[in-house]
Amino acid sequence: MARAQSASPAPTVSKPANTTAHTATPFAPARHDSAAGSIGGTVLALVLVVGLILALGSLARRMPGVGGASSKGLRVVGSLPLGPRDRVVVVEVGSTQLLIGVGPGGMRTLHTLEEPLPVAPAPSTPPFAQLLAQHFGKKA
Repeated sequence: MARAQSASPAPTVSKPANTTAHTATPFAPARHDSAAGSIGGTVLALVLVVGLILALGSLARRMPGVGGASSKGLRVVGSLPLGPRDRVVVVEVGSTQLLIGVGPGGMRTLHTLEEPLPVAPAPSTPPFAQLLAQHFGKKA
């Protein structure tokens, strides 16, 4: 008798599952196109710039010789510091020169000069071309 072979199932080959390659995408934060944020930053920058201009302007007014506050009848001829907060200043008022002491306690006229101090001529500044030539080591 012939033995009937039992139909055994053929060995099954398992197929790998459908796999797809995933590539990493860089993280991009969500963009918020808010007009209020950009206007706020612009206004803040404008306020800071205007404040800086005003602060520097008030500082320049307090510094002697920067503000341009000059008088035709009054001029400082010379100044000599005596200490960290004390100095002697020669001031010309019209044709009279006064020796004034300036300190933390105020100002005091020390002497009225009978003969004006000789005014030394201001050293002339060389033209820009000469300064540039000196800087680069060339003779002008």
